[in-house]
Amino acid sequence: MFEQLGVTEVYRGRMFSLRQERVRYPDGREASFDIVTHGGAVTILPLDADGNIWFVRQYRQGVRGLLLELPAGTLEPGEDPQVCAGRETQEEIGMAAGTLQLLGTCFLAPGYSTEFMYFFLATDLQPDPLPQDENEYLVIEKFPVQQALAMVTAGEIQDAKTLAGIMLGLDHLR
Repeated sequence: MFEQLGVTEVYRGRMFSLRQERVRYPDGREASFDIVTHGGAVTILPLDADGNIWFVRQYRQGVRGLLLELPAGTLEPGEDPQVCAGRETQEEIGMAAGTLQLLGTCFLAPGYSTEFMYFFLATDLQPDPLPQDENEYLVIEKFPVQQALAMVTAGEIQDAKTLAGIMLGLDHLR
């Protein structure tokens, strides 16, 4: 049995907190972990009637550059993931989804984070923008499915949640 020996919060920010945890393994050894506590998020695979996937090219400070990503966003406390997915689709690509279908879920980086992500397929897209978040820099782009898949295999898409979202939606993209 894995025994939790202690937890110390080190930092609390707007989007996540950082804690240090001590654990005793079943064999008696003890280990320390730095864990990012995150409230969860959604990623949306927007597919329009013409067979295009909608992306955002977004500035990411962690890589000090732009990444091509599927629209995504952080859950508000207690928020239903489908509601969040609908809002983020409107904020990030200016489209409302007539249909949102859950494709799957996963932990994003379980070695150091609690972040749990929900993936949705968004179809029946109609223009209905909401204001973008002030702290984001986004450029909307869309690519035909086959071109987007070729970009994945060519290594042109390097964002993990985007790769996971495309893989989870693969049956809908063929």
